[in-house]
Amino acid sequence: MSSDDERDEQELSLTSPEVVTKYKTAAEIVNKALQVVLAECKPKAKIVDICEKGDAFIKEQTASMYKNAKKKIERGVAFPTCISVNNTVGHFSPLASDESVLEDGDMVKIDMGCHIDGFIALVGHTHVLQEGPVTGRKADVIRAANTAADVALRLVRPGKKNTEVTEAIQKVARAYDCKIVEGVLSHQMKQHVIDGNKVVLSVSSPETTVDEVEFEENEVYAIDIVASTGDGKPKLLDEKQTTIYKKDESVNYQLKMKASRFIISEIKQNFPRMPFTARSLEEKRARLGLVECVNHGHLQPYPVLYEKPGDFVAQIKFTVLLMPNGSDRITSHTLQELGTKISEDPEIQGWLALGIKKKKGGGKKKKAAKKAGEKGEASTEAEPMDASSNAQE
Repeated sequence: MSSDDERDEQELSLTSPEVVTKYKTAAEIVNKALQVVLAECKPKAKIVDICEKGDAFIKEQTASMYKNAKKKIERGVAFPTCISVNNTVGHFSPLASDESVLEDGDMVKIDMGCHIDGFIALVGHTHVLQEGPVTGRKADVIRAANTAADVALRLVRPGKKNTEVTEAIQKVARAYDCKIVEGVLSHQMKQHVIDGNKVVLSVSSPETTVDEVEFEENEVYAIDIVASTGDGKPKLLDEKQTTIYKKDESVNYQLKMKASRFIISEIKQNFPRMPFTARSLEEKRARLGLVECVNHGHLQPYPVLYEKPGDFVAQIKFTVLLMPNGSDRITSHTLQELGTKISEDPEIQGWLALGIKKKKGGGKKKKAAKKAGEKGEASTEAEPMDASSNAQE
């Protein structure tokens, strides 16, 4: 690598204060957007309306930023708002014509993302539409996902390997008689890259393998934990429900249909690098053109998968910056009260006791984070979930 390349690399990494600010600004917006969406999640609310409000909030908040920058700075939605209910694993962001509504008692998974200049902050949260503490299997699976996320936060650190995280989160899920859902990947992120090459597998199997890698300082990860009360092997029930796609820049196949060429041209212009929802496209043409675009690899689909009816699926997703002074979890939301306690398994407790910030000069920040947790507030000092969970015991 030439010295110019190295300098460019540094300017785009966490060694640049400007880059850290952009990640944290995106995180602040998406954390607020999550609160906006949560407030809309009520019985009989239309799911598509809530998704649209989440995306609109992110667009509105980012539009006012960097307006006077010398060069155009892309900003906006990094992952469309998804509202996936009960046994739906994820990626449910329906078309405008869809009539699906939320019901009392639904377990709602919210998944969304924001970016500033291609620096991405993603968040995922699970909430049950009910008054009072959540109990039974719903509480078990939320606690499983949340504890696994807390453990992952402590193991995604320089010097540790991705395989250690995969094994640990499965152990946590078993402690609550739940399963980590297969096929979910946690990715390293870089500027304009939501799915980088370094990956943490949710479940390793002979069919699904990734290279063993070590986490390094100044990397950014989106850690996605999805747990289920079922067998953790979700199925695709209806391809027509897929509405989220991402353009694959490496594919140059010449599309045959006029509708496909029109759609891919629109996507290149408006969504060259980030996932988008088909709601953003002209619907009739989209229906005709998307199939050919997917079949020839131009678009990577994010399918809507399901566990069996009666199963419950919970998701916790967060973005973490591996800073020189320790891990900084920049996206989160406090859990509602759960009847299920944190597992007392010694190994799990040992993981949870690991520090997140390096001790040197970090005492004040840790205390501040702990204090925020005791008050039930979300903190960007990487401890909110664990602290707030303890506060609820």
